[in-house]
Amino acid sequence: MYDLATRAHALALVSDGHSLSSVSRQTGISRSALRAWQLRDGAPPHANGRASTCARCRPLPGPPDDTAAYAYLLGLYLGDGCISDHPRGGRYLRIACADAWPGLIEACRTAILAVRPEGSTCALQKQGCVMVTSYGRHWTCLFPQHGPGRKHERPIVLETWQQEIVEARPWELLRGLMHSDGSRIVNRTRKTIAGRTKHYEYPRYFFTNTSDDVVRLYTDTLDRVGVAWRSRRRATGAQDVSVARRDSVALMDAHVGPKY
Repeated sequence: MYDLATRAHALALVSDGHSLSSVSRQTGISRSALRAWQLRDGAPPHANGRASTCARCRPLPGPPDDTAAYAYLLGLYLGDGCISDHPRGGRYLRIACADAWPGLIEACRTAILAVRPEGSTCALQKQGCVMVTSYGRHWTCLFPQHGPGRKHERPIVLETWQQEIVEARPWELLRGLMHSDGSRIVNRTRKTIAGRTKHYEYPRYFFTNTSDDVVRLYTDTLDRVGVAWRSRRRATGAQDVSVARRDSVALMDAHVGPKY
């Protein structure tokens, strides 16, 4: 049990833009308790008196308005994204997008702005990739999987509202995961039949990730949409998930497609 002064102090920190995780670390109060207080009392306003525009913090919390864009961005974040603190408060969301795929860079920027229309993005050039970056105080509200260390070194578990979005928007999540840690390739082989050599080509999708939780989210979603898959674990610990059956590849081509 916490007294009213402790509760008021914790909610004031949340009001100032601190994430539930950081307030929990500062006060020793669990995130579930903080979230319950928010739901019970309504979201506290910002210090400047304006109501929060975060979909998870505003009164009567609900999912982001554009659930399709959110599911896609969730896939990108779980694959190649991170959230870091700003020295003066707030957070940066960063998604690494390879220079080879300009369409991916633009799709990432579009998804970020659809999830947070009041925000903005910038592209920071790194060696071989662009970090699509957006500043905001509520990225950890939208991606509560954020935490210290690498994703494969900590549990990655969706909250109930995220799971509902994933179940409603499975293809968008798969597209985000594939666009971050996947590829569509064409296998080429040849066979000699009755003295004649024939050449064959067939496409397949690969997804590679080291986090067992992220891989499980990917394969569970493939099962949900009827895509057959196989997996193998590398010596490094990463898992490769392959989609090679013709009908399953056709489904992936129709709803996901290659990076561009």
